[in-house]
Amino acid sequence: MTIQPNGLYFLYEIKELVNGIGGVYNDPKERPVAALIQSDDDPTIYWSIPVGDVAHRTEEQMKRIKKFLDYPETDMRHHYYHIGKTDKDSIFFVSDAIPITPAYIAEEYRTFNSQHYIIKNKQLISDLSRKLKRILSFEKAKQKQTGKHYFRQNIYGAYDVMLGENKLFNELHSK
Repeated sequence: MTIQPNGLYFLYEIKELVNGIGGVYNDPKERPVAALIQSDDDPTIYWSIPVGDVAHRTEEQMKRIKKFLDYPETDMRHHYYHIGKTDKDSIFFVSDAIPITPAYIAEEYRTFNSQHYIIKNKQLISDLSRKLKRILSFEKAKQKQTGKHYFRQNIYGAYDVMLGENKLFNELHSK
């Protein structure tokens, strides 16, 4: 399978990977991720963010999310979430960013007409990509400063594992 930019996917074994490298991925819901930014190091890896349904949030949860969105753009917390429209009103959990490869994709997220959902709204893609880049940059800087991951899922730890898996796969299949 080839990852389509801005496509939504369901994953498998990502919890095991993240938890196995000392991160925390404990979301009990099966939610899709949006594959947004292709890696510069390996074109089969995409930076993605989980997507949830706004309708599934309580009033208290929405107040908390809106509190984060109300922070000024200069405040990192402003970038933790984003509200936008996919095939429904959606919440994007940007601070829960995770790399993905085709090896971790269980299936495409499909809409009511059985079509793979691809985000087409250019402004939404731009906003999500900007926030995701900010999260990734912040994480990289924190790791450089402290030697530890800042966000619970250990974003770059998962990325390094995927780079290694892809390198091994390529070596085995180039012989």
